[in-house]
Amino acid sequence: MKLFLDANVLFTAAHNPSGKAALVVELQPRAQWALATSTYALEESLRNLQRKAPGALDRLDAVVERLEVVRHRPDLEYPTGLTEKDRPIFQAAHACRASHLLTGDLKHFGPFMDRPKQTRGIIIQTVAAFLASLAVDVGR
Repeated sequence: MKLFLDANVLFTAAHNPSGKAALVVELQPRAQWALATSTYALEESLRNLQRKAPGALDRLDAVVERLEVVRHRPDLEYPTGLTEKDRPIFQAAHACRASHLLTGDLKHFGPFMDRPKQTRGIIIQTVAAFLASLAVDVGR
């Protein structure tokens, strides 16, 4: 299992170290999944943390140490109807052969959540939905 983390998940993992996104990163060494993100997502999360929560930048560095960072592949397909801004995220997840794309972007990715037949086999979920699907107790 390979989990691709969108920019908002990276931001949240760094900003809220006791939250669900941070739990996904924390569990990674013991869990049966690899973690990935893209340069595009990483740059977006970095910009947002610098602007909104600069005190969390060190935690972002610690999160990134556990990730494979990939580039998006503009030549790869994406779901019809996905906004131009979000295509690089999906294409990077597809390029690294992610089984899951974890995002909090319900506005743009919401119509594609839990619909792998529409998303080239990638399961798009929120972090909470992913953890619930594993029956992971997030009450830390």
